[in-house]
Amino acid sequence: MADKLAKYRGKRDPERTPEPVPGAGPLPEGNDDTFVIQEHHARRLHWDVRLERGGVLVSWAVPKGLPLDPKTNHLAVHTEDHPLEYASFEGSIPHGEYGGGKVVIWDRGRYVTEKWTPREVKVVFDGSRASGRYVFFQIREGDWMVHRMDPPPRPDWQPVPVGIKPMRPTVGQLPPADQDAAWGFEMDWGGEPAIVVVDGGRARVEVSGADQTTRYPELRALGATLGSQVCVLGGTLVVLDPHGRPSAARLKERREASARQIQRRSGIAPVTFLVTDLIHLDGQDTTPLPYEERRRLLEEFLPAGPNWHMSPTIAGGPDALAASRDLGLRGIVAKRLDSTYRPGRRTDDWLSISNLPTLRVAIAGWLPPAAAEDDHQIGGLILGVDNADGLAYAGVVRTGLTAADRSELAGQLRRLVRKTPPFSTPPPDLADAHWVRPTLAGEVSYRDWGADGRLRRPTWLRRLPAG
Repeated sequence: MADKLAKYRGKRDPERTPEPVPGAGPLPEGNDDTFVIQEHHARRLHWDVRLERGGVLVSWAVPKGLPLDPKTNHLAVHTEDHPLEYASFEGSIPHGEYGGGKVVIWDRGRYVTEKWTPREVKVVFDGSRASGRYVFFQIREGDWMVHRMDPPPRPDWQPVPVGIKPMRPTVGQLPPADQDAAWGFEMDWGGEPAIVVVDGGRARVEVSGADQTTRYPELRALGATLGSQVCVLGGTLVVLDPHGRPSAARLKERREASARQIQRRSGIAPVTFLVTDLIHLDGQDTTPLPYEERRRLLEEFLPAGPNWHMSPTIAGGPDALAASRDLGLRGIVAKRLDSTYRPGRRTDDWLSISNLPTLRVAIAGWLPPAAAEDDHQIGGLILGVDNADGLAYAGVVRTGLTAADRSELAGQLRRLVRKTPPFSTPPPDLADAHWVRPTLAGEVSYRDWGADGRLRRPTWLRRLPAG
């Protein structure tokens, strides 16, 4: 009879690995009903599924673990038979040795065989984490697939959502101090809003709906750290300067880096993912949960890493705003503790509060959006400020205008149309400008004044009453 463990022994030196390496000889007899699943942090994270059969552990390496969704099959690579002693093995295989890396027992228990042929194995797992009917089936030499035959493990179980868009704050004012207890306050880090999906030990980074994982390779370690944990995280990507503050210029360099530059830049200007929200966790849609509960769940399972950690909250709006100024940040985001997560939406449940200077401005006209079919739609507002000579041109604001703002102002401004600019001195040539009598006023925040007399980086905050 062929030695079932000859291939196993041929790949291992008992002097160099802590794995059990039994000598040749008769195999033990068992009941062919024991299984073990080991999480194996080798060159690539995978899960080793081992079934007791004929005195050995018949083994498959499953890169993404057993599927919970019967609509999804996972690759399972058939590997050499292992000794039964391997069912209790945990430890670190030295790097450089076959399978080098950490091995931990993910689950073990009993299983029932429904069918066993050279090309198809049907079993029912009964473990603390793995349960239900599965079939392993061969697709080509060495490569198999594993399919879940039962429904998902819970009636409310949901697959990982696809194409989630970040929820966005609305530009607003600091809530009254007597309402602080109803809000959580986070720093506004600037940066790039992102979604990170962790599934099967892999992390996928999505920015504006596009897969950007290869652009930020330093975040791949998040998948290996969380292992079998499945989650969808919302947050912000930043690149820090030597003083530990987010740098827009460094982030721009990372966004624009070529494929050849990415690895080098990830070493000298690594990205940090500041996690702010939990959208999905192990088959549960967490978006209906209150913000406060989503944060609590994050704190329970998400460990800080070299390139990711939770964005902290600060109690008290005035203190949070002061802290953001001390850090040289542009402001804070206030979030109602009872607010749900609404992907892709802007609501008053989240408020972006700037610590930049603000200014009362007159609306002198509007510009249509670049892609608008109707040039009476509002893409930006033309601003004016009073000076000794009358009304002076102060620039155009596009940021901060909500759909409701644009709709409301469009109707009001159309009734104020005039043919010429209302400024005391000629403004720059603005193609497609619609001029109005400057009777409507608003408030904007801004970075500073440019040498040309225009506001730099203005953001619309709100309409102001006349007078």
